[in-house]
Amino acid sequence: MSLKNLEPYKSHIHEYGFSVINNVFSDQEVGEIISVLNTIDTSRENFRKSEDLFAIRQFLKEIPEIKDLIFNDNIKRITREIFGEKYVVVKSIYFDKPETSNWYVAYHQDLTISVDKKLELPNFGPWTTKQNQFAVQPPLNILENIYTIRIHLDDTDENNGALKVVPKSHAKGIYRPETIDWTVETEEICKVEKGGVMLMKPLTLHGSNRTTNGKKRRVIHIEFSDMLLPEQLNWSEKMNSI
Repeated sequence: MSLKNLEPYKSHIHEYGFSVINNVFSDQEVGEIISVLNTIDTSRENFRKSEDLFAIRQFLKEIPEIKDLIFNDNIKRITREIFGEKYVVVKSIYFDKPETSNWYVAYHQDLTISVDKKLELPNFGPWTTKQNQFAVQPPLNILENIYTIRIHLDDTDENNGALKVVPKSHAKGIYRPETIDWTVETEEICKVEKGGVMLMKPLTLHGSNRTTNGKKRRVIHIEFSDMLLPEQLNWSEKMNSI
């Protein structure tokens, strides 16, 4: 299953902050990814479990055997042609929003990066630490440079937590959700088919509603950058080869 011309998707994410590409993974490829997910030991400390959400942080480090399944020819082509030749993985999370989930996410931007240590650096902060993992808000130019791929393992629409976004908000710097002027801004629901991906800039305002249709929403969230961090600071999940 090969993708057609990617140029329209590239121009869409640059202008609007997001883009949806379906048919990136075949049903067989999705099935192989899910079968690996169904066999993992969920008791590890990087796994978060609740009635409303199951999540794995540092996903590609925790489940290295899944990497070859995720980086098929289509994903490699998307990263190369839409992001750039030198873009590499810098963060990965797996989310499983179960059928009965009441989990919803208010509008926000993704303002932190995952790094290997805490260093006092100008324009880096605030810092958070969870389970010996360090996250920090970096300078704006680093956030503006990142691309996110969200791989959908289920059909996702407004009834099972598809992302809603504010188009073009990625170009407005740090944008506090409480200041959204809905007389000016619009909202768009990003429906994605099973095996499709949503591309997003992290500064795009986004959120999601509760599940109402009793269907799962499983998403693999991977962030990419081609920037080096200053001094001795490193991306905590940097993977040079994909």
